[in-house]
Parts: sequence; C-alpha cells; structure tokens
Amino acid sequence: MSLSNGSQNVNALADKFDMTRQAVSLHIKYLQECGVITVKKEGRERYCNLEAQKLSEVADWLEPFRKMWTQKFNKLHSLLDELQAKSRGN
Repeated sequence: MSLSNGSQNVNALADKFDMTRQAVSLHIKYLQECGVITVKKEGRERYCNLEAQKLSEVADWLEPFRKMWTQKFNKLHSLLDELQAKSRGN
C-alpha cells in the first residue's frame, strides 16, 4: 500500500491507480470515515496518512470470518479432489 511508506497527497495516490481522481477521492472519503486513514489539509493539498492501529483492529475483527472461509474452501477443495478422482475412475 502506498501510504505504508508515509504521508502522500491525493494527486500522488490517484496517479498510482487506474481510476479517476474523483474515484480515488471517494475511496479516501470512505477510508477516512472508517478511521483507516486521516487527511490533513496543507494549503491547497490534502495529505493522507495511514492509521495502522485501526487497520490492525479491522484485521482482528475479520479473523473469525477468515478462519470460517478457509475451512469452507478446504472442504470444497477436498470435494473437488474427490469428484475428480471419481471422474478419472470411469
């Protein structure tokens, strides 16, 4: 992620993505509302800063879901392997 290396202005961030500056600004707005980034205005520029602690909180909240989906995908993988083995046997 670009912000992990330090503060960047919105234009610099927009240049790194294949989307309009308006779309990047909208993403920044949502991330700011969630507390994942903070935006500081300096003159005409807006600088974004990553709030790593908040990202850690999000990761902690997502962990039970990650475990659940990992188990489900592992079961699906086993089922697909089983079906492929049966298919080869015919």
